[in-house]
Amino acid sequence: MLPDMTDQNDRPSLGRRSALASILAAGASVGAARVARAAEETPVSAMTSHHDEPSNSHQEPGNHPGVASQPVVRTQSDYLYRPTIHFSPPTGFMNDPNGLIFDGQTYHLYYQYDPFAPYAGQVHWGHATSTDLYSWQDQPIAIDQTAAGEAYSGCVVLDRDNVSGLFPAQKAGGPSETHAQGPVTATQAAIDALKPSLGKTSSDVPLSPENMDALGPSNSAPFGHVFDPPTTNDLPPVTPPTPTLPPMAGGLVALYTRATPQKQTQYLAWSPDGGKRFIDYEHNPVLDIGLNSFRDPKVFWHEPSGKWVMVVVKSRAHKVAFYGSIDLKHWMHLSDFGPAGLFGVDYECPNLIELPVEEEGKSTRWVLFVSVNPGAPQGGSVTQYFVGDFDGERFIPENTVIGLTDFAKDSYAMQVYENLPASEALYFAWFGNWQYCEEVPNRSWRGLMTVPRTLSLRRDDMNWLRLVQRPKGLEQLRGEPIPFKVGRIGAQSGVQVSIPTGQAIELSLTVTVDERKNPQPDGNKGRAGRFLIVFSNGQGESLSIGFDAFSAQLWLDRGDLHGFSQPFFTERFSTPLTANSRRFSMKIVLDACALEIFVNDGLSVGTALVFPSSPLDTLSLQATNAGATVENLSLYPLRKTMDRPTAM
Repeated sequence: MLPDMTDQNDRPSLGRRSALASILAAGASVGAARVARAAEETPVSAMTSHHDEPSNSHQEPGNHPGVASQPVVRTQSDYLYRPTIHFSPPTGFMNDPNGLIFDGQTYHLYYQYDPFAPYAGQVHWGHATSTDLYSWQDQPIAIDQTAAGEAYSGCVVLDRDNVSGLFPAQKAGGPSETHAQGPVTATQAAIDALKPSLGKTSSDVPLSPENMDALGPSNSAPFGHVFDPPTTNDLPPVTPPTPTLPPMAGGLVALYTRATPQKQTQYLAWSPDGGKRFIDYEHNPVLDIGLNSFRDPKVFWHEPSGKWVMVVVKSRAHKVAFYGSIDLKHWMHLSDFGPAGLFGVDYECPNLIELPVEEEGKSTRWVLFVSVNPGAPQGGSVTQYFVGDFDGERFIPENTVIGLTDFAKDSYAMQVYENLPASEALYFAWFGNWQYCEEVPNRSWRGLMTVPRTLSLRRDDMNWLRLVQRPKGLEQLRGEPIPFKVGRIGAQSGVQVSIPTGQAIELSLTVTVDERKNPQPDGNKGRAGRFLIVFSNGQGESLSIGFDAFSAQLWLDRGDLHGFSQPFFTERFSTPLTANSRRFSMKIVLDACALEIFVNDGLSVGTALVFPSSPLDTLSLQATNAGATVENLSLYPLRKTMDRPTAM
């Protein structure tokens, strides 16, 4: 245990249930004490107002006067770089995933969203739903920016038994109160009561692809069309959706941060329609400790201690705070973790989850994820993780070691799904980096998500517990395999194949580099040989992933692509693999501007934005001064799942 990494004085002396119940009566006096203590233990800089924007380490240009009303020129880049299987917003700016939950039939993806401009700011909760994690249907905005502040990151939980008391009480059923799907539920009763307001016309309806003019050269617009965000009168009315939740006393509840320049507080909201729209609790905020850098609650049910647990960050203090509740409305402080890990400026988007350890039977460990911006070793934003134990009150790390979820720099603010069957751990992360996300070449839309990834733990060759990430569900998207028979590749030779443009591809292979008897330096070919996977085009651009057998390290090089340049857009990344091993396996997903690399069955993962000026149409496998054996090679096109205008 690390004594400096947890706050021993915060442990309540009462039993868990009685302590949490007592907070119901403590009321405002407890809140006042929390505010006073937070002010004492937090640096002055964390309490300082951030001009006219909420306090965080990235600016919000979307909040500046006139930005939303400025038309955006939609160019060929908006089509060339739009992915076909990765979720991206119809228009505007998207960043962190929020409120990831599976309701039993539907996966919900909420996300930080500026619907009015392709820049951060005016933060709402965008929303999309899917039954397969790839084919997403846009939904109306779920939580609005209001006079109380922007709707920052948070989570959604399933309050089955209505412990929050937010949902209308169910009526005793008669025949007239039975719907086609069964007895009247609290959700359906709320819909019936709120039908007039749910049928409104609203500016929160995302612009659908069919309402976007197709790009085409013309005398009047030789360089593309102007995208002008719609007004309220231009949008169709919202149709109240049919609930997908089974009959229950409660329903979906959101906990999220309301952010102003002066304060960040935690809000509670409930959904009357199965997650399409959330209504704020009338006595918000439910947690206010007087800070303007206190955000991103992630809540889960902790069965052993019989309570809800909230994980939330005191961003500038570099602390993760744990709170407990029995009703989602009243919260008691349990402990703090940190400062720990990377220095950084802001800690954000915490997640705490119990993960299985592969090949160790029923062994599990708790893993605490904390995003940091800026402060990544690669530059900009990154997500770090700690492996340890959680007793319902405190997280205790196993050791002083931290891990990073990615060896590149474009995966951030990951969030794990709630309510998955068999306790599966599945997440999305924002595919971007705050150093350049508002400057990338696509203009009418910005931001995308990674593919869905499963999580587990595995011991590496040094016996460290490491995070394992694997893409989920790609096999359902595969078309006919692209013929590419490769067995042996001799030294200083290679093979190549044409790949489709405007379509995502999946490449999997296992490679063993021959042992070189004389491992002396040999120019740029490596001492023990190098193996390269290269995507290229006829314009001289190339994207390469290489393995150096002497150091057993992998590299990624996006520096020979010419579609985007910016000082922080780092060109090269690397990661160690298994020491003294000339063998590795790899799965690569390439989808327009999205590149994801899963090495050695997910033990090392690289996530990188790529911007070729022209489509990459050739795949090459090359060996330098040592030959290589290629096994288990497969190459698939992946069918388009997103209803968005793309290059395809």
